Amino acid sequence: MISSSRIPIFLEMMSAERGASQNTLESYARDLERFEDFLSGGRKELTDVEASDIRNYLADLTTEGLSARTQARHLSSLKQFYLFLMEEGIRQDNPIAEISSPRMAQSLPKFLSVEDTDALLKAAQENSTDEGLRLCALIELLYATGMRVSELVSLKVSQTQRDPRILTVMGKGNKERLVPLSPQAREALDRYLLVRNNFLPNLERDKTKDAGWVFPSRGKSGYLTRHRVGQLLKELAIQGGVMPSKVSPHVLRHAFATHLLENGADLRSVQKMLGHSDISTTQIYTHVLQERLQKFVFEKHPLSPKP
Repeated sequence: MISSSRIPIFLEMMSAERGASQNTLESYARDLERFEDFLSGGRKELTDVEASDIRNYLADLTTEGLSARTQARHLSSLKQFYLFLMEEGIRQDNPIAEISSPRMAQSLPKFLSVEDTDALLKAAQENSTDEGLRLCALIELLYATGMRVSELVSLKVSQTQRDPRILTVMGKGNKERLVPLSPQAREALDRYLLVRNNFLPNLERDKTKDAGWVFPSRGKSGYLTRHRVGQLLKELAIQGGVMPSKVSPHVLRHAFATHLLENGADLRSVQKMLGHSDISTTQIYTHVLQERLQKFVFEKHPLSPKP
């Protein structure tokens, strides 16, 4: 029996029936192929594994230095796959049912201070070239909406034209949500859209058509990659005098949420704007605020020990 043929069928099901994003599908594929490679050493197939094989695999991941969070993701991928095999009648049991996910220490999200964020925005606004206008639109949209970078780069122009005060964002699982757009971010977007066509591929040479992406690119996807956005932000950090290691698209998303809560936004509203299905995911930002408050009291209270 060749079990590897089950992986494409599983991925097709996750896409068609569960609405899994391309990033999620690629993650499932990598995890399953890695487990399949591990099993090949013992000449076992994916469809024939036992709980002991999965425990040995997790031990192997630990030996390789993978974090508990990464191990938990691998385990989640395997769980979805074996549930699929049971639903298809290929297996009668789930070998993962009795295996607990690795315990993870709760890590607080990294975010930028208001001052560092302002420095990035000012550095972006100083560049009036086409590339500068694009970068200004990228960072303004990230910080003004809290979008995931994958949601940002895959925006269509049509999503920006319905209401100047709002963006329609397609999130995980193809769930659509509306996020408010500040006047400053809308202005940056409108300025960039005037030069957007300069980033389109050469139509005569490439025989391609404008697919309507807000941030078109010559790459395979047709739009700017997440990796490239990350590179541009680090270059901008250098220009703005901010440590590049502190800056990434996801850090700007964290800054968006943290700064809103600091200024009195309620947790439910932030949850909706971030596209979190579970409010417990959003609550992590309250821990950030508590930690900062404790640090402030420790440093400023007259009875606190001084160095």
